[in-house]
Amino acid sequence: MNDYILLMHSDCTDSAAANDSVAWEDYLTLLRKSGFFSGGSAIGKGLAFCKTGQPGAGFVHLSGYIRLRAASLKQAQSFLVGNPVYEAGGTVEVRELPRG
Repeated sequence: MNDYILLMHSDCTDSAAANDSVAWEDYLTLLRKSGFFSGGSAIGKGLAFCKTGQPGAGFVHLSGYIRLRAASLKQAQSFLVGNPVYEAGGTVEVRELPRG
């Protein structure tokens, strides 16, 4: 099993649908029942810094993350189904976390 993180962005979303508390409760219940869920959180506003120039634009839209375990990137991608941000049209990145 590998560790993955789903990075949710608030770009191009229907914010009401992406923030629907019932949809989030249903989705998190599904993840918990799967046995692959390892945690997650919304992310508040902040600042980005780059010593040699301007930080990339992606940081502005980052709104939360979910951590999970999966056998492959493809299996981790399958957890997009039901994700309120993804279902509302927002971007969700799936990234493998390095083993430490």
